[in-house]
Amino acid sequence: MYTAYFGLNTKPFNITPDPAFLFMTEQHREALTGLTYSILDRKGFVALSGTAGSGKTTMLGWVLTKLSASQVQSSVILNPSLTRDEFLEMVMLDFGICDIPTSKAQRLWMLQKFLVRGQQEGKVNVLVIDEAHKLTAELLEEIRLLGNFECAQEKLIQVVLIGQSELDDLLNRPDLWQFKQRLSVRLSLQPLGVNEVGHYVAHRWSVAGGKNPSPFSSDAIASLAKWSRGIPRVINSICDNALLEAFADTSSCVSVEHIHYAVRDLRLVDEKSLPTPPLSVPAAPVIPIAPPRVRPIEFRTLERYGIRSEKKSTVARWASKLGLA
Repeated sequence: MYTAYFGLNTKPFNITPDPAFLFMTEQHREALTGLTYSILDRKGFVALSGTAGSGKTTMLGWVLTKLSASQVQSSVILNPSLTRDEFLEMVMLDFGICDIPTSKAQRLWMLQKFLVRGQQEGKVNVLVIDEAHKLTAELLEEIRLLGNFECAQEKLIQVVLIGQSELDDLLNRPDLWQFKQRLSVRLSLQPLGVNEVGHYVAHRWSVAGGKNPSPFSSDAIASLAKWSRGIPRVINSICDNALLEAFADTSSCVSVEHIHYAVRDLRLVDEKSLPTPPLSVPAAPVIPIAPPRVRPIEFRTLERYGIRSEKKSTVARWASKLGLA
């Protein structure tokens, strides 16, 4: 809706993981190097944990995109809420193995043949499990046993676990000590620092085709860092909504008020925690009167908070922009 208005080629703050928008901080470079090294050097098991929305899946997508098909063949499990049989079947299907037998023994034999063939062709076999913090102890044991596929020199399959911070607690459980011993590399991602949020916004704006600097004021960036807590996915949601607010206001700049409106609309904070938005008409007791026969259209701002204003609601301003009102 606002891309043409701001001169962009695409929306800069989508929340879907897009490797093209990967923003590299020092910790991201370290995690990226660790992932790539662990896969190509056939280290066996590697874990990457971090806060929800910190960019783990985006980083994984970047790594798999950069590693060519001649180097790597991968199976990516996005939803590990499966039984042991279903998990093994999903692993094989995503590797491209068809005509899967019903017998588990035959499945394991077929998978081993596939891994050996890949290794003979000079490829690295990679099993990636996203949302790994949801894995049960039974599935982790199944994954550990898959790590037994190896030849004299190296592992036949490299296992990458990607999960939220709870993954660390899961892997530290005493009953999973055997699995923990298999981990050769453990990496983590933390939220962006206060000084990194502005660079993150500018980076995504540039990748999206912005010819001019991002329209977010310095106060807006400070507010964005505060209410997003430095989590990239939350930053994207707030920025996207704030740009819609600026577009509806016909403003070329995203102000701190636009950030506050976005935070309220996304229910990211208690409304009382934010400054009261400027009102052109001071709040006053409403005296009941009989409505006229023809009632003019009345716009409200933040009706759910009981705040009245002459300013049209966001939806009404969008409708006006689109010629619908």
